[in-house]
Amino acid sequence: MEFNPFIHNAKKQTVIETAQYKEVQYRLNYLKEMKGFGVLTGGAGTGKTTSIRNWQMTLDPSQYKVIYISLTTVTAIEFYREMSLQLGMESRYKKIENYHQIQEAVNRLVLEKNITPVILLDEADHLSSSILCDIKVLFSFEMDSKDRAIVVMTGLPIFNNTLRLNANEPLRQRIIMNYNMAPLSEEDGLQYIHGKLDACGCHQPSSFQKQNGRS
Repeated sequence: MEFNPFIHNAKKQTVIETAQYKEVQYRLNYLKEMKGFGVLTGGAGTGKTTSIRNWQMTLDPSQYKVIYISLTTVTAIEFYREMSLQLGMESRYKKIENYHQIQEAVNRLVLEKNITPVILLDEADHLSSSILCDIKVLFSFEMDSKDRAIVVMTGLPIFNNTLRLNANEPLRQRIIMNYNMAPLSEEDGLQYIHGKLDACGCHQPSSFQKQNGRS
């Protein structure tokens, strides 16, 4: 092998388009057209980050502004301040001030520049119900609660348990895309391994099958 294709910082990153990967891309593109809230969950190593990163790279920067926030240790005020900074504004001390300027910035992007904000909230399973309630209100506009941004929340499957709480019902009703990435099927697993091996110059996929009784 020319390099180890299975490590995170491999010399060459190769995307293996399994059936599940294609399904995620289809659903994200549907969300792109509809706008609003989407949820992508899955266990560690199922490909959430790869799927989101590759989808993000297909977005035209002249039409979409991508904002990425990891919520592992983010408090409510930190979330608002980080959002303000990534929208090109100086963060304010009070949450309500950040709230208003974030909504104003989104409105300017959409109405004046015809640019759709894409908010990627990673590690969303760490979010409290109070922040989830804020997110629902923050990205609702006008009396008809019109969606002007695309908000994708990713995390472990337990995040769906949080969304099922009564306190989060208003947000759950606004979610138009919810997909859980399961571990690879046997067929997709073989496709993934063979694709990775081929990318690093190893062209003998049959040897792997023989080790597993599949000669």
